[in-house]
Amino acid sequence: MIGRIIGALVGREMDRRDGRGGAKGAAMGWVAGSVMRRMGPLGMILGGGYAAKKAYDRRKTDKIRRGY
Repeated sequence: MIGRIIGALVGREMDRRDGRGGAKGAAMGWVAGSVMRRMGPLGMILGGGYAAKKAYDRRKTDKIRRGY
């Protein structure tokens, strides 16, 4: 179950690169989740780390824009 959540987060982050939402991000999340599950715990760590890094960078950029 956690693998599916991480796969969805990874798919969302990958889909945000082009600026449009849709089925493309869902498909990439499904594929990424499948690949990560096959890799075992290492895949989950890498996928979670990717999603966390993107969220951290986005938050850091927002703070700079606001001037905090």
